[in-house]
This record gives sequence, C-alpha cells and structure tokens, in this order.
Amino acid sequence: MRHQDPAMDWLEKNLDASTRDLARLVAIPGISTDGNHLAELEKSAQLVADLAHEAGFPEVEVLRPESGYPAVLASWKVDPSLSTVLMLSHHDVQPCNYLSQWDSDPWVLTEKNGRLYGRGSADDKGGVIAQIMAVKAWAKSRGKPPVNVSLLVEGEEEVGSKNLLSIARSNQYRLHADALVVCDTENIQAGLPSITCSLRGVVTLKVTAKSATIPSHSGMAGGALADPAIALCWLLGKLAWNKGPIPVNGLYEGVKPVTEDERRKYRSLPGDESGVRRDLQVLPGVSLAIETGKNFHEQTWRRPSVTVIALEASSIGQASNQVLPKAEAIISCRIVPDQDPDKVVQVLSEFLRQPLPWGVEVSVEEIGSHVKWWKTDPSGPAFQAAMEALESGYGVSPVATGCGGTIGFIEPLEKLLGGAPALLFGIEDPISNAHAPNESLHKSDWQKLMKSLVGFLGKMAAVEPGKCRTNGSGT
Repeated sequence: MRHQDPAMDWLEKNLDASTRDLARLVAIPGISTDGNHLAELEKSAQLVADLAHEAGFPEVEVLRPESGYPAVLASWKVDPSLSTVLMLSHHDVQPCNYLSQWDSDPWVLTEKNGRLYGRGSADDKGGVIAQIMAVKAWAKSRGKPPVNVSLLVEGEEEVGSKNLLSIARSNQYRLHADALVVCDTENIQAGLPSITCSLRGVVTLKVTAKSATIPSHSGMAGGALADPAIALCWLLGKLAWNKGPIPVNGLYEGVKPVTEDERRKYRSLPGDESGVRRDLQVLPGVSLAIETGKNFHEQTWRRPSVTVIALEASSIGQASNQVLPKAEAIISCRIVPDQDPDKVVQVLSEFLRQPLPWGVEVSVEEIGSHVKWWKTDPSGPAFQAAMEALESGYGVSPVATGCGGTIGFIEPLEKLLGGAPALLFGIEDPISNAHAPNESLHKSDWQKLMKSLVGFLGKMAAVEPGKCRTNGSGT
C-alpha cells in the first residue's frame, strides 16, 4: 500500500539501499577501545560524511579532536522560524572477542531469520543509518527536511564520549536544538517501540589486596604466607545480597522510592522471569538475584547494583605454583535517582577498606569520573510527537521505559542545549547482544524505526521553536 506522504513512500522504496549502506559501515572495524584502529575510525567517519552528503546535508564536516577519534557534524538550516532537531549517534564499535562464538563474520552484515548480524549493527551503526535515511527520505521526496536538522556522529562513545561535550561547546551555534534524538537504547521487546526515560549512573572502584612485594613458591611458603587472592574473595563475598538490599551501610541513602503507580506500570510491561532467563541464558540451577517483591524492571531501572567486572591475581594461562603477592578487582556500582555519586564512592570505599584476613593490606581508588543518573518526564510537544510517530511507524502504542545502563552525556548535553529534551528511541531488543558475540539488529523493527523518524521530523514541523524546553529532572 502506498502512503500519501511522499517521504514515507520514498523510504519504503529504498529500504534495501539502507541495508546496503549498513553493510558498508559494518565492514569497517572502527574499534575505539584499544587505540589501534585510528585508520579504520577515519575510514568509518569518512563513510558517514559521504552518506550525509548523499542525503543532501549542505554542510558536512569531519571533526578531529586533538586527542581522540573523528566525529562527523552535518547540518541543514532550512528556516530559522522552524524547530531544530539534533540527531546523535556513534560510528565506533567494541572489539570482537570470543570469535569462536560468532556464527558469522562479525565484519560482514549477515541476514538470518529476520535479523542483521554484525559488530555494530545494533550499537550503533544501525542508528547512524536510520537517522541519515530519515533526513534523506524528506530530501529526495520534498527537496529538504521539514525542520532544521543537525547530525552529530561521534567516534568515541564506546570509550566514554570523552570529547563529545567539548565538540558540542565548540560548535554550540551549529548545534542549537529544540529536541535531541538518540537511537542507542533498547525496545523492551521486538515489535514494541520504547522511549527510554531514565538511566542509571555509574561509580567504578578498584580494590587492591596486597600481602608481599614478590611471589613465593607455593610449596615453600603455601599455608604460611597470607594469600591476598583468598582475602580479596572473602571481602567480595560480603557483597552478596541474597535477594535483599546490598549490605553496604549508607548505600541506599537518597534512593527515590518507587511509587505504586510506577510499580504497576513496571509489572504491566513484558519481561517475566522465564523470558529474562531465556534472554540472559541463565543456567538451569541458578536463580535470579532480584530482591524479594521486585521484578526485573524495577530491579534494573530503580535499584542500585554492585558488580565485579574484573578480578585478577594471575591468569589461568600463566598460572604457576606461587603464592601471589597481590590481587585486584574492579567494582561497578550503578546508581539511581536520587543517589549522590560522591556519597556512594564514600560508603562503598569504607566497606571495601574493612580489615582483611591475616591483616592483608587493602586499598581502594575510584577509576575515572563517576556518571550521574538521569530521569526525565515524558511529556511535552516533543515527546508527544515522538510517541505519535512511533505508533504510526510500528503500528502499536509505544511505551516509556527505563534502562539499567548509563549514557553519561545525556544530562550535560541537555543542559548545554538549554533544556532541549532528550528522546531516546529504542533500536536494540533483548537479544541484540550488543558488545557480545552475534550482535544483531531486528530488521523489521529497524525499518519501523526509520519510518518513525521520518514521521517525527514531519510532526516537529508543527512545534514552535522554544516550546519543547525543559529544566530537566536529572539534576
């Protein structure tokens, strides 16, 4: 069936071209996490710039921070009396570890069972192509987009977006916007469009246990010399919460209670225990660690978490009969409204500095900068336009959801844009495996996202500039 809207008609006729463009982008291994792929990231950024040119953007520039990876900034100023939409995405990707677990070449976009497999397909090269195609559909069918549009595609999201805010400040006059659109979050299930309205923040600590300055022969000294690995594991074991609150005094200070209305909404959303176990591939004899009386959504969106993301004494491949002198762990703590990150650092550090067996020395340090939680009210003309566009694009009513992950730039970018609301459109789904083997994108949902973005741009044409502003609620 043909749409009355020429932009939507053009998009439908060119969906295959969008898949080919995604394949070209996926083929470039623009890994940002190891410092060894600058040439690939340059190539990736250049392809994004070329695609923006092809979409009709009159101004396209590759930005190269002094100590970082290239970003692409494109802008199309149609009419100062119209609203402006800033679309944000990233072209860098995670490495492909565990290659033996990939069912296809991670750098070759492979279609199977309605999904598009490849590193970056969902996170976030699919988002890059979706945003460019939405603008291109208007340009090719109407000659220009219905609103002013800026496109910023960064190359450092997977390493903390360290230059994003400085790029935004340096180009603030070009990035003025009435709404910020990010396509880098998850639909709560395939086929159900979701706008993410809350994100957890994160605090990261390293704890070191040390008993000596050199390793010792485990036959000569074993049983006499204190083992820091055992002492550290003893300490980490004390973090086990056994389906109750995490046993760290003061950790829950400031945690905003979940209202009964919020709890009812969480329980009405898809995501029962059997589905969670299946999607996370939980072993049969292992229970979920969810606190008693809470469900998966409440636990991951509104409760803090403590996770050991690295544990090191020696590697199994280099194991030797030694009592090791030192053991270390990195602990990630996700924080929620209205926790104070500094307070969390304080109380978690105090917990980790408790006396260890045998008097083993313990030290704790914060790694990097903590990131605050973010929460917004999904109301106002921009959210209304997004919800209506998603319902039209997917054919079902969208839902407002939370996310257990962290996107550190959302709140400061909202502030930098003068209170423009951030609209986080879902692109992944529970089995997208972002950052993991067999990362994939649900092809039909991706195409519906593109249709939704086309519709959203059209609806924003009716929104008067300045009417979307908000003071934000992540402060």
